[in-house]
Amino acid sequence: MEEIKNSYGTSLLVPSVQELAQEKISTVPPRYIQPQQQDILGISESDVILEIPVVDMQSLLSAESGSSELSKLHRACKEWGFFQLVNHGVSSSLLEKVKLEIQDFFNLPMSEKKKFWQTPQHIEGFGQAFAISEDQKLDWADMFFMTTLPKHSRMPHLFPQLPLPIRDTLELYSQELKNLVMIIVEYMGKALKMEETEMRELFKDGMQSMRMNYYPPCPQPEKVIGLTPHSDGVGLTILLQINEVEGLQIRKDDMWIPVKPLPNAFIVNVGDVLEIVTNGIYKSIEHRATVNSGKERLSVATFYTPRHDGEIGPAASLITEQTPARFKRIGFEEFFRNLFARKLDGKSYLDSLRVEHHK
Repeated sequence: MEEIKNSYGTSLLVPSVQELAQEKISTVPPRYIQPQQQDILGISESDVILEIPVVDMQSLLSAESGSSELSKLHRACKEWGFFQLVNHGVSSSLLEKVKLEIQDFFNLPMSEKKKFWQTPQHIEGFGQAFAISEDQKLDWADMFFMTTLPKHSRMPHLFPQLPLPIRDTLELYSQELKNLVMIIVEYMGKALKMEETEMRELFKDGMQSMRMNYYPPCPQPEKVIGLTPHSDGVGLTILLQINEVEGLQIRKDDMWIPVKPLPNAFIVNVGDVLEIVTNGIYKSIEHRATVNSGKERLSVATFYTPRHDGEIGPAASLITEQTPARFKRIGFEEFFRNLFARKLDGKSYLDSLRVEHHK
């Protein structure tokens, strides 16, 4: 199992944006200025405001309303690739603890944070991901990224060394989210009429990682991006918005649609791996994060993928004469190596795995 430890690859070490923002600068350093930012505008307030679908977990699990909620889940994954999950059963007191303690974690003095900083050999820790060249434009954000499950894949200097109480809180949160993901993917399998155990087998004992995001206020928010547009190279992502500041936007019908997080809800999205497994029925959607001039924004994304020692490809039960495989099969190790070796760029990585069907 040793070689899996480094399956996420490396990223160049870059300065802390949080530190930079604290210097009260009035202009943004050139390394963060995104020339293409001006091209794509979000929708204006006067337009029809589209809202991502909401799925109610209690209704999904209930005998009476289960089937109508299941078709809601199915539609959300097919047409949006994103939904908000309410009544998910994770206690609101645990979520409050997670929120407060992640804020405290980002506010640790730099001398403390240095213990958890990325190294040139490893992407896990504080820093930025997907920084692969010195002349590449950087996101206006700091992140803290680490593997959380299975426990033997944790980096010894990260999770096990986190200060209390956040270490215990994240231990509990990580377990709760693993249980939640297993229920969600099982219901997705039902909605897709897959073989009963297919999804469970695929995701059982999978890899879980967490990415905490800190987007500092920015003096010129229209010139930067908090998180470059991309789709997630994972199975499923569960995002918890930590404070009340909006910033997440998803791409739909060539518009950027802002997500307005509901209180105590999770924002769930389909990743590239699920698009492959469902043979393109469920869509992983491009999304990005914007920043503002007044207030920082924090969030934590928990990613879940199948075990890294297997293969990934469309589920056997979804391949028929009429619906041939739309993606190549690829080993997980290779999938992740290739993913982290390139900079984020929309859905370009997933597109490289598509099968060309010639009529």
